[in-house]
Amino acid sequence: MTDARSIPVDPTSLERLAGQQLTYRNIDMSLPADAEAFFRADARGFLDSEPSAEVITATTAALEARRNIGVFEVGADEGALPVATVNSWVTPLTVPGGEVDMWAISSVTVSGTHRRRGIARALLEGELRAAASAGVPIAGLTVSEATIYGRYGFASAIPAARITVDTRRAGWAATAPAGRVEYIDKETLRDHLSTLHDVARTQRSGQIAGWKLRWDRVAGLTPDHPSAASVRGVRYLDEHGAVRGVMAYKLAEIPDTFRFEMTIFHISAVTSDALTALWGFALQHDLVDRISVDLRPIDDPLPWLVSDRRGVEVVVHDHGWLRILDVPAALSARTYRAPIDVVLRVVDSLGFAEGSWRLTVDDSIARVVPEADAAVDVVLDVAALSALYVGGVSAVQLRAAGLLDATAQVAASIDDAFRAAEAPLLGIWY
Repeated sequence: MTDARSIPVDPTSLERLAGQQLTYRNIDMSLPADAEAFFRADARGFLDSEPSAEVITATTAALEARRNIGVFEVGADEGALPVATVNSWVTPLTVPGGEVDMWAISSVTVSGTHRRRGIARALLEGELRAAASAGVPIAGLTVSEATIYGRYGFASAIPAARITVDTRRAGWAATAPAGRVEYIDKETLRDHLSTLHDVARTQRSGQIAGWKLRWDRVAGLTPDHPSAASVRGVRYLDEHGAVRGVMAYKLAEIPDTFRFEMTIFHISAVTSDALTALWGFALQHDLVDRISVDLRPIDDPLPWLVSDRRGVEVVVHDHGWLRILDVPAALSARTYRAPIDVVLRVVDSLGFAEGSWRLTVDDSIARVVPEADAAVDVVLDVAALSALYVGGVSAVQLRAAGLLDATAQVAASIDDAFRAAEAPLLGIWY
């Protein structure tokens, strides 16, 4: 797998920013002053509190594994905060039938003093050119502002569900699986979160590999966790004593009620029994009237496990965004649920995926070749193709929205081929 740190800064963005008297360069995280400046600028960009020295030290170790870039005023003093930041790394992205290398992009910030100067454009286009130069066929990110990234060819491809439960109304109707649920300490919670994610992420498309700092934070083991003392963990062991599920959560009293709300930070379950057992623990917990959790798959079975599904509110929202850079490499990296033979005309204003491509699928295996002279069956923007890629968005729906030009029959055949057996999931932010 490509090490993103080996890829130099993009020369086009370097030249564009230099024209504004801005320096665009890699950050050496082994230099304490650079590392602190990058992290403080990142915190400022996301409106977080000023990080303590302890938080900076804890975070720097994770950032050392990434390609960190800052934009500085020309002649800025050593240790000066960058006016913009971005970082990236290459991670496996689970797709139907396997994995593909993805250029993960994070820490995209521009200082409020330097807005409307094209810096974000230089950063994001620079990341895409860097990824393409490294031969990585797709880029991805999670976003705080959903209106920014479509202009660069990204699309919401992995929706997520935010679930809220009124436990007294919902009740519980499922049969308890064999096995047991038990409490665990935070270190064990962290280790199970990591281990089970490594298994669970291969079971649904859309997931990426985790990292230690992510699980330290979920388990309440980092100095910046806002409610570390409240974090609790349970695990599910099957009838043979194997750990098959884990859940991190906290409890907080609902004011003046002597009743509680459970906020679930993360659930990872590698069997349906494990998920049922963990949901059962939560919904039948003493004194808990309300449960909230985010980043669940949109086909989570919870509404079918309760007595009154009107006690379960499911709100679907965008979460994982993808951007195809290499059409043949991306489309041939996954399998398909039905045969298809179509010519796709892909429009890409940045040029990476531009062209006409014949996609032929036989026995779930894809063959993708350029077809400059063939009759076109589908015309779509690269963002629409990226939305379809992991099987969580409907081509029929995109056609109805005017984002895919094809007959109804062709759009339906794309759905038959592309849709994943289970809804894609991205259970973490990055």
